[in-house]
This record gives sequence, C-alpha cells and structure tokens, in this order.
Amino acid sequence: MAYYLDLFSPETYEAFGRSGRTISGFRLRQRNVAQRVKCGDKFVCYMTRLSRWIGLLEVLEGPFIDRTPIFYPEDDPFVVRFRVRELVWLPVEKAVPIHETQVWERLSFTRGQSKTSSAWTGKLRGSLVQLNDSDGTFLETLLLAQAKSEVTYPVDPDTYRKLTTHRVRRADKDVTVTVPEEAESEGEEDERRSELRESTKIQALLVEIGARMGMQIWVPRSDRASVLAQWQGDHPPLLERLPLNYDETTLKTIEQIDVLWLKGRAIKRAFEVEHSTSVYSGILRMADLLALQPNMDIRLHIVAPVSRREKVFQELRRPVFSLLDRGPLSESCTYLSYDSVRELAEQPHLSHLSDSVLEEYEEEAED
Repeated sequence: MAYYLDLFSPETYEAFGRSGRTISGFRLRQRNVAQRVKCGDKFVCYMTRLSRWIGLLEVLEGPFIDRTPIFYPEDDPFVVRFRVRELVWLPVEKAVPIHETQVWERLSFTRGQSKTSSAWTGKLRGSLVQLNDSDGTFLETLLLAQAKSEVTYPVDPDTYRKLTTHRVRRADKDVTVTVPEEAESEGEEDERRSELRESTKIQALLVEIGARMGMQIWVPRSDRASVLAQWQGDHPPLLERLPLNYDETTLKTIEQIDVLWLKGRAIKRAFEVEHSTSVYSGILRMADLLALQPNMDIRLHIVAPVSRREKVFQELRRPVFSLLDRGPLSESCTYLSYDSVRELAEQPHLSHLSDSVLEEYEEEAED
C-alpha cells in the first residue's frame, strides 16, 4: 500500500465536498503517472493556498477516463478518475495546518526548515506525487485522530473568501480567474542583481537539458554571451536563426522568448525565466504569441523561484489572459520552479527521455 498526494484548491475542495465524494479526478496530462496507483493505495488530501491537510481517501478502482461532469457542470477538466472510499473529510475549521509544530517537525520535507521558507512547497507541486511511507503513515494517523477530535483551527471567513478564485463565462465554457490585489515592489538593486545572476544559471540549465534531449536550442541574441558563459564543456551550437515561416511581428515576439526547444521546424517548448521582481512581462509575451498565432500548438512554461509560485498562478488567471480567443492561457502555460529545473538537470539519462518528462515537474494554475 502506498500514499499519494491529492491536491485541492479551495474551489475544488468545495466542489468535491458537494459531490458524493466517491470519485477523485485528475487532469488528462496525469494519465501516465496515475497508472502507478493501485487499489488499496491512499490519497492524502491537502488544500493549497490555505496550506491544510483536509482528508484521506482509499482507492477502490481506477484509473479510468470519464468525461461526465462531476466537479463542474460543464467542461470538467478532471477526467482521469478513481473510485474512492472516504476515510476522512474535514471541514475547513478542523483541517490541520501544515505549519502546526506537531506536523511541521514530523514531515520529512518540512522538518528543520524555517516556517517562513517556501522551499518545502516543491514536494507539494502536484497531485499523485508519492509520499514516503513514514510521512504517509503519520498523516493517516493524524487525520483519523483529527476526525474524532474537538480541536479546531478557525479560519476568518474574509480571509478564506480572498483565497478563492472566481468563475466567469466564456462563449465556450466557464473559466477560473483571479485579479491580483497589488503589484510587486521593485526591490533593492543588490537583490535584483542577485536574481539576475540566478536566472541566468537557470536559463543555461534549460538550454543544457534541451540539448541533452536532442533538441535544437534558441536563446535571444542579447542573452547568448551570459548563457554560454554558464554552459561549459562541449555542446552543439545554438541556433543562429529560427527555421520558422511566420510574419515579422510573430518572429520578433518568438525571438525574445528566453529559451526555445525545437525539433526540426517545430517549437516543442518555450520558457520564460523570470529575472526581475515582476512575473507579468514573461506571461504577457506568452499571451502575445498565442494572440498572434492562436492555432500554434506549443507548450509554454513560466520559470520562477518557489517564492513566486502563487504570484505566477495569480497572473495566469487574470481575466485578460483567461479570455483569449484561443482559450485560457493557463491551459497552455504552466509553472516550473527553479528547484524543479535543477532536479531535472540531475537526471542521468536525459538523452533517452522525451520532453514529456516535464509533465512530472510542471504545475498548472488550479481551477
């Protein structure tokens, strides 16, 4: 028997609670990893944004594909499904905060870390991540005990409401949007220089990873000297020109994207690496690209430190990006943390992997 994470946003927590709680669903891109889950395994449920452990589900059957709407009345994205038995499902005020000392000091990925740190969130980057047996057993015991306990952790209703996103109607379906409440500060000059150096290292790692996978690589001309200074050893040359047949405006937009992976004449992946305190500019460039070429089939990624993870999701869910003609930007663009890029770069057999391995590292803006 194994334990797997089942992540819920406040919205999907409420939707699952209103359902019969007999089906747990995941996105289609998670179909392959879902095959690892067996009957008798357990889903340990965690609510993002509020950072609380909320439930425990036992797997009875699955995975299977079912597009019948359950969680949303139409266009339900959680079509990779398991039939489950509810062991614990806690109301919000009884859900256990991860920052509670009894929890924080027991979990392998938080123990010994500062509670103000965000490094631990990498373990919770996506559903169906397997927990080690010690963490899983502890959380199962904790949740079963909490279901019988009178202990509560009150949540201010206004705070909870601010954590939730909003659904607006497009012509084709409802989508989730958020409106960030405040702009990010510019920060100190020394801090910005440090971030710029770190982002260049991440940009170079993305170049190296793509090259090891057999991709052709494009980097903007203005970035090449700094990237090549980081990319040591023998390696294939960067592309001098893009082998693409687009209009001049589209090409100028594409040429400014931080890293492109290409196979032949097709762009496979595009990466914007955040190297200032604002995450908006990279997302805007991705939106510009899709507005110019709405039929382009390309996976887009915003790469940023873990500390900016939620900011990336807030920006991706802005109404202006959610109401693009071709569909919400959040359906084409995902988040990659700096830590995930470093972890991927350490894979020993990258030359034998396809770019689909990124699906194990990327995170989507939650519905």
